[in-house]
Amino acid sequence: MARATGDLKMLRRLEKKILWLACWMIDQANRREKVDGVKVGGHQASSASMVSLMTALYFDVLRPQDRVAVKPHASPVFHAIQYLMGNQTLEKLENFRGYHGAQSYPSRTKDVDDVDFSTGSVGLGVGITPFASLIQDYIAAKGWSVTGEKPGRMIALVGDAELDEGNVYEALQEGWKHDLRNCWWIIDYNRQSLDGVVREGLYDRIETVFKAFGWDVVTLKYGALQRAAFEELGGEALKEWIDACSNQLYSALLFQGGAAWRKRLHDDLGDQGKVSALIDRRSNDELSELMNNLGGHCLETLSETFNAIDHDRPIAFIAYTVKGHGTPLAGHKDNHSGLMTSAQVQAFQEQMKVRPGREWERFEGLDGSAVDIQAFLDSVPFFAKGRRRYRAERIEIPQTVAVSPGAVREETSTQAAFGRILDGIGKSDSELAARIVTTSPDVTVSTNLGPWVNRRQLFARRELADLFRDQRIPSAQKWDFSPKGQHIELGIAEMNLFLLLGAAGLSHSLFGERLLPIGTLYDPFVSRGLDALNYACYQDARFIVVGTPSGISLSSEGGAHQSIAQPLIGMSQDGLASFEPAFADELAIIIGWAFDYMQRDGDGDPDEHTWLRDETGGSVYLRLSTRQIEQPGRKPNPHFAQEVIDGATWLKEPGPNADLIIAYQGTVATEAIAAAGMLADRRRDIGVLSITSADRLNAGWQAAQREHARGNLHALSHAERLLGKLPRHCRIVTVIDGHPATLSWLGGVMGHKTVSLGVEHFGQTGTVKDLYRHYGIDAASIAETAASLTSGRSEYVTSLRAG
Repeated sequence: MARATGDLKMLRRLEKKILWLACWMIDQANRREKVDGVKVGGHQASSASMVSLMTALYFDVLRPQDRVAVKPHASPVFHAIQYLMGNQTLEKLENFRGYHGAQSYPSRTKDVDDVDFSTGSVGLGVGITPFASLIQDYIAAKGWSVTGEKPGRMIALVGDAELDEGNVYEALQEGWKHDLRNCWWIIDYNRQSLDGVVREGLYDRIETVFKAFGWDVVTLKYGALQRAAFEELGGEALKEWIDACSNQLYSALLFQGGAAWRKRLHDDLGDQGKVSALIDRRSNDELSELMNNLGGHCLETLSETFNAIDHDRPIAFIAYTVKGHGTPLAGHKDNHSGLMTSAQVQAFQEQMKVRPGREWERFEGLDGSAVDIQAFLDSVPFFAKGRRRYRAERIEIPQTVAVSPGAVREETSTQAAFGRILDGIGKSDSELAARIVTTSPDVTVSTNLGPWVNRRQLFARRELADLFRDQRIPSAQKWDFSPKGQHIELGIAEMNLFLLLGAAGLSHSLFGERLLPIGTLYDPFVSRGLDALNYACYQDARFIVVGTPSGISLSSEGGAHQSIAQPLIGMSQDGLASFEPAFADELAIIIGWAFDYMQRDGDGDPDEHTWLRDETGGSVYLRLSTRQIEQPGRKPNPHFAQEVIDGATWLKEPGPNADLIIAYQGTVATEAIAAAGMLADRRRDIGVLSITSADRLNAGWQAAQREHARGNLHALSHAERLLGKLPRHCRIVTVIDGHPATLSWLGGVMGHKTVSLGVEHFGQTGTVKDLYRHYGIDAASIAETAASLTSGRSEYVTSLRAG
């Protein structure tokens, strides 16, 4: 084993200080007045098990280009480290888990210190690191790397219970497919989870899985004290006892201390002379220190091991640790959410030599001069360049992107139009085309990415020819893998899709290079990856996700392939602007806007036109369909493009005496238009409202209402401008190929009576026409519903329904 490279004496001082600050932070958070009676929480024991690992990493091993996903429950340790380095404020530490305080779990968007990856949803911080490494390789393969340094290591600090999460193993498999490198997972193997001690034999399973996917496995089981003891006479017998000891027994003895260790070791090993002498040479405190000296708590072992790595293969470090190490909670099975009592905190404070009233002072209780400690901190490589977030230049969007790929009266689908728009970009040599990276979970062809991939090819670090083409076998797909490729093909796991989009969507900040990621998947399966989608948005990653086919477009596939809740997901997901255009011209406008929106990073002041904070930017969700519909000819409207982006435009503007409008979103446009035609002879002023984004239309209305409450009575949303001129007696019928609640709120804008049609239940197999009729969203059903809302019920519609 290589020698430790760091100043071990200084590292031990910092280790002690970090442990104190982390525990004190949690203690004080839970002693604040609880005005609402809700537990504040925190994880003193889970933090304590990570202190040594994080001390070694941040103060000895890491370099500025490395990126770390910190175990969620180690957030106090992270904040304490950043506080020592001057990157976190005392006020935020004192307000840990409070309003505008240091966050419960590390957050890129909410914390002021230098968080690389947000964590909190268990397993996702782990899973994003292989994809960040893949994106780092992608950028390097294009010759874009701005740092000129060797690649950074993408590191996850992993709680052993996080290995229960399925997405971890999905990520492992995808990493193997893409020849993963420069990725470390450091497993905090404290063998305790929320409800108790983990099952015996977990280590063997962990090691087997990682090796099966081509990872190196490095075990950090014994600290320097233990390894030295094993060299003494009788040491081999002690090592055999430690290796055979169950997790529960080891944890219990750790909690009980030196006397319990002595009794148990003598009872189990008997009078064996050499090993008995080894035990008896140590006091109870020394024996307890020895048995606590696992590899994950030995700075010498950690420094030696981490600094000895001289290759870029992925590594799983299994670091044996003690949950609650160094605190009175160490080893107890109930310590996960446990807190030290007042008496324990007082004793702990005395042990740490922290004087009352000086608990937050950075160097209080440490041996050595403050000048020397500060000089060491100033020299730590990881922090040498300050904040490690980059900014990237914005990519110009050619105006041609927003030109419709569909001709008037042509029958096409929004999914096909999407493919044509992307293929058109792919034909060019623009910077936009170069910066797009696409990905899909095994549905590239069926989501219309095929033409783009034929032009731009698949990405891999090493070239791999298309053997079908080499063998002259006809195929529509002409796919070679090479470093020049711009499509990353994934397996069928949707969690991996959103983790990759999250990593690619942070490339401008993590690596200083702008990527414009686009991911496609079947719209029903957005729900499969929803946790990872939420995670990506929470980090403010920037991407376009295309859900297609949507609604009941896949009617012949049955209910499991029909998306119902997805429009509501699009509306409710923060950081994601959701659109569902019906026509190709609307889609082209939205895509052109989306490429710009993804790159914005303004201060968030609301636009008084929409009352949306569009300058902050975000990601975009497009809900598209395979249903081919005739493209409309439109009357001249100079505001059409802006109205499409704002969420709605009149397809047929209502007359002054309108008693009915039909509002639709998506490809049920055909049914809404046909229904309006059926009613035209009795409802001449009828209007048809094309909603391109219920999300943005509703968000603008909600934002305007907040402005009203603040006293700005002139705030007017786009929805209010559209519906404000309707007579009070006017009725609204809304229809969508999804959950009807998506549009039901429209009646609340100006108080018009509203009936909302849509899909609420799993469908059957059949044609789209069959299922539209089944759900009552076909033209005749819409017309019948509309007629029933107003006087003079149309006999024509009644007879049509009967027939």
